[in-house]
Formats: sequence, C-alpha cells, structure tokens
Amino acid sequence: MKPLKFVNAIAIMCSSLMTVAYGQLKDPSAAIAGKSGGSLPLGLGATFIDGEAFYLISITPEVSFGNLGVGLDLNLRFNTSGKIRAGDYEKFEDYLRIIRYVRWAQKGDPFYIRVGQLDYSLLGHGSIIYNYRNSASYDLRKTGIELDLNFEKYGFESMYSDLSGRGLMGIRGYAKPLKFTSLAKIPVINNFEVGATYTRDLNQKANWINTPQGSRDSSSSGLSIYGFDFGLPLISYPIFKTGLYFDFAQIANYGNGTTIGINMNFSGLGLLNIRGKYELRFNGDKYLPAYFNALYERDRFDPARQVSKSDTLKYVLASKGYYGELILSVLGTFNIVAGYQAPFDNQNQGLLHAELQLPEVAGIVVRGAFDKTHIGPVFTLDNHSILSAEIGYKPMKYLLVSTLYQRTFSDRDSKGNPLGHFVAQDRVEPKVSLVFDF
Repeated sequence: MKPLKFVNAIAIMCSSLMTVAYGQLKDPSAAIAGKSGGSLPLGLGATFIDGEAFYLISITPEVSFGNLGVGLDLNLRFNTSGKIRAGDYEKFEDYLRIIRYVRWAQKGDPFYIRVGQLDYSLLGHGSIIYNYRNSASYDLRKTGIELDLNFEKYGFESMYSDLSGRGLMGIRGYAKPLKFTSLAKIPVINNFEVGATYTRDLNQKANWINTPQGSRDSSSSGLSIYGFDFGLPLISYPIFKTGLYFDFAQIANYGNGTTIGINMNFSGLGLLNIRGKYELRFNGDKYLPAYFNALYERDRFDPARQVSKSDTLKYVLASKGYYGELILSVLGTFNIVAGYQAPFDNQNQGLLHAELQLPEVAGIVVRGAFDKTHIGPVFTLDNHSILSAEIGYKPMKYLLVSTLYQRTFSDRDSKGNPLGHFVAQDRVEPKVSLVFDF
C-alpha cells in the first residue's frame, strides 16, 4: 500500500456541494447562527425506498425560542396494504427517534446541551472528533448527547453518541491559565488556551483485529484516542477573529500525529459571514487525523470483508499534508460549507465534506449536501458516500412542493439484521408541505 500523504487545497467545489440530512434538509446558516423562530413543515406525498412505494405523512418542525431549540422527525410510511413500513416503529427507541433533537443554547455558550441526532459533532479543533454523525442511515438513527460548560477561565465539552447502547464517548477539558495571573488584563493573549481530550468507542466492532489465527473482537477495552492542544488568539474583534493552534493526538496501541493550524471568523454585519481554517499535518505511522469523522459510523466495520477501520491502521505510513475548510454565508440565504483533503500518491484516499444552499429565487428552493471518503472520482456514489438533495417550488409563501432524494448505504435490513454486505438505500419523497415560519 502506498504511503498516505495527505495534501489539501481549500475546496470550494460548488458543483459537488451535497450532504446527508434527515426529513427535509436543514438550513445550515440558521444552525450556525442559532436563530430564534423556526418552521413547521407538514407534508403529504409518496416515498420510494429500495424500490417499494409508501404513502407518506411527514411532520418535521424545527423551532427555536431564545436558547431552546427543538427538531422533530415524524415520518409515517404506509405500504399499499395500509400497514406501517416494517421496522419503523417496533422498539421503544424507534419512538424516541421522533425527537430529532432538543438543545439549549449553542456550542461556545456558557451552558450548552443537545440530546438526539448529532449532525456535526466536534471537540476542540477537530483533530480527533470532527463533523461526526451518530446516524449512518435513516434506519440506523441513534440518540446521543452533547454537553458543554464554559466558565470563561476553564470549562469542558463532551459528547456520547448512543444513549441506548455502546457508542462513541468524548470529553475535552480546557483552561485559560493567563486568566489566573496578572496578565489577565492583557487583551487577546489572555485567552491563550490549553486543552486535553479523551475519546473511546465502546462499540463491539470498534477494534476488531485480524490475526494469522483468525479474527478476534478486542473491543472489551474499547478503541481510545487521546490528545492535548494549545490555542493562541492573534486578532479578536467582534467582526474578525483569528488564531493559531497546535494539536497532538494518539490512537492507543497505534500511532500519533500533530497539527498546526490557523482559523478565522469574519462576521460582516449579517451580510457576509466567512469561517475557515488551514492546517499543516504531520501524521505518524498507523495514524489518521479526525479519525471519528462524518462517515465513521459507516467505516467502523466492513462486514463483507470482516475488516474494521482500526485494523486498516497497520497499513498507514507516516506522512505530511494539509487540510482546508471554508464556510461562506451571504445574507443567510446563499451558503457553502466545504472541506477537502487528498493524498499525494494514492488517488482513492481523499475526503470531502460539502453543503450548498442557494438563495430562493422566484419561489425555487435548492439545497443539498455530500460526504465522501476514499475519493477517486468525486461523483461516484458508493458505500463510502452519503448524498441528499432537495428541489422545490413555493407557489405561495406557506406552500412548498418539493422532492427529496437521499442515497445511503446500509449493511442491515429494515429489521436491523446484518446482511454481510452493503446495499444502496434510496429514498425519494415527492411531497407538498405547509411551511409556517415564526
């Protein structure tokens, strides 16, 4: 296997900007800004999953009152015989999943908590957990939790991916040591930050190891990754902030890596918001940065080949590379989120995360998102990708006629039984929705 040498250019590939969402695709600018208000989409239509037709009643409200935000995802699918789709509502957790999430405040606030689906979970600068999703597909949704406390001088951020089983847990504690000294009054540098992170995946397939004697499950001790980081702000104004950071991460019993990066945040009075970062990465043998990423739930274990993501680490050689990310929002209506990394010598090891929301013009709504690992041809849809897109038309303010397309890949049937291989799971939902914004 060729050395994995990650190189990255900041990707703003508008033509490929699509990622996963559940129910209707969400407004990324609203999620970033934590807007008050919300919407109440009510839909009637049809959906086609794996070639089978279902009648659909969809209620997917997402509301925010000050710090309190709630998102629901109630989908009732009836087959042509009038029976609810098998596997949708059979266990207690199936009903629990109707609550997509409940949150208080936003990440970075003094107290933040979110319970439910974790869409883009992050700890620190993202060297260990970055854009992680706890739900691999529609039928494999989970209920997780994020909890952060920020006391200005110190605090912590934490997450757990699956409250009903063995999942991914992570916690990062941090402190601003200069706040405890006479240097506390010096602007900007008094926010110098020191952090430490510990994560562990308790899933039974997290550390499956293949040996000459055969495979064995070594997950009783879990797969752990830990690290430390430093952050130094350079400029800190209400409309523009930027800073340097350094991260070190160690995958227990495997390898380690370091990251030096710079981030920035520009807020143009609500007209133009830009966030981005650029990193120089030094990866050791048997180490991958951002190990717990958007597709980790899919990559954790390949049942067809009986290979876990951790077992593939033994083939990863030391490398140097770059990573870039850009988030752009214009008037809160045109939004691009893009991050890309790619290797020097191996054409099939790139990683892309991207989102797109176009402004509503003449009542036409277009939005979508895309995540893919092992990139060769970017537009190839396989079990390393998740795709969603929605296009619609609003003939009047409160009425949306749209079609949602989503393709995921699952290694289980609708009842949760393992298949031993991945199959495409297509979801097509034409619907008419009443949308009340308030």
